[in-house]
Amino acid sequence: MITLYDNPFSPFARKVRMVLRIKQIPFRSIDALARSERERLEQVNRRLEVPVLVEDEVTVADSADIVAYLEDRYPAPSVFPDSVGERAKARRWQRRADSVLDAIIHDISIWSWPTHRRTDEPPPGLREAGGRDLEHILTQLEREIDPSGFCCDTLSIADLALFPHVSSLKAVGFELDDSRYPKLCRWNRLMRSQDAVVDDLAYVKRSIVEKFASGQSPYESERIVWRGDRIEWLLANGFVDWFVVELRAGRGVLPRSV
Repeated sequence: MITLYDNPFSPFARKVRMVLRIKQIPFRSIDALARSERERLEQVNRRLEVPVLVEDEVTVADSADIVAYLEDRYPAPSVFPDSVGERAKARRWQRRADSVLDAIIHDISIWSWPTHRRTDEPPPGLREAGGRDLEHILTQLEREIDPSGFCCDTLSIADLALFPHVSSLKAVGFELDDSRYPKLCRWNRLMRSQDAVVDDLAYVKRSIVEKFASGQSPYESERIVWRGDRIEWLLANGFVDWFVVELRAGRGVLPRSV
């Protein structure tokens, strides 16, 4: 039995859960970002990041590596297209979702997290920079959506990596406009009709109620662990001074390098 060190809201964990469901692989889930599970998570990943997959003697961290492991271990049904060119496209969009989209959405969404409930305001210009870069990457995605309606010629890891991020856009104040992004809006509706996506959205909604209905969060409410892509986007957009203040105040921490 696979054990997935998981979190209902992590886009990387959501991607892996959807792959497991598509491949119909049973797994046991541990909400490893809960404070009560910190020690267990540290035993399998010193960086304290999810997801982590454990199967027998094999431990795999990083969502892209987990997907590659699952594809090797359980090749059918595949979450990669058949043609070499489309596979390259799927890997490219998985990487862009995992790095660029995640970084933008993470960095501008901190003030809307139910775990933190910060009373300060974002640094001036942060949300505007996020909106600009989101428009850029979504315009690229709009151009590249396949006539099939998916990112590539069939449902693939590209779609599964992109969807958790795209589905969170409304929560950060970015609306998908049907007149501006018609193919992307159709893709969004198509994705929401897929069984694995339906299951995952239902799980996320249930988890919101279960985790936060009491008014108390099971997660770290003060510190944010900043990984490389998220820091890179922040610094590239000129928010160095704000980030230094976060580190000095102990609200921002860096993961272990190994």
